[in-house]
Amino acid sequence: MNLSMILPMSAFALAASISPGPVNLVCLSSGTRYPIADGLVFVTGASLGFILLFISVGLGLYSLLTIVPVLEELLRWAGVAFLLYLSVELARDSGQLRENHTQTAPGFATGALMQWLNPKAWLASASGIGAYTNASDLHQTLIFASVYLPICWLSLSCWVYAGAFLRRYVQRSVVMVTINRTLALLLAISCVYLLID
Repeated sequence: MNLSMILPMSAFALAASISPGPVNLVCLSSGTRYPIADGLVFVTGASLGFILLFISVGLGLYSLLTIVPVLEELLRWAGVAFLLYLSVELARDSGQLRENHTQTAPGFATGALMQWLNPKAWLASASGIGAYTNASDLHQTLIFASVYLPICWLSLSCWVYAGAFLRRYVQRSVVMVTINRTLALLLAISCVYLLID
């Protein structure tokens, strides 16, 4: 692969990873509610989950969805259910800023699973693979994945740090409840877009 392709691949990966989506909103929420280290565990799971999805799409998984449309429909409904569950949990949060929290932060497995249920991740994978690699060329797909992984991790981490920034400057629980419920509403709205697409 020509090294001149690395820059456009990197630009695509950055645009796809840092733009708002369900995973980014959970990263932001995690930063406001939990220690940064917990948020970065979620980010790591989401990044590795995405890269596994990306490579799988590069090997032809996306074409399986077009051959068996019921799988695409199941994926859509599973994604909606998962996002609604996360939005309800976020809306129920008390807004208390505590280091010794009793609730568990979204973890590694949640991050990885969320990418597989996230239509934005499927679309980013399919469009990136289609634009920057030859069909079913594993070598090109792996190079793209190795470029994508650190960019994805850093982009999602920025959202966690943005949440931590909000947490530092917003100490009243009523304000945190408002932020949490706004993020929960945005997650729920993203479900509507999944259903009407």
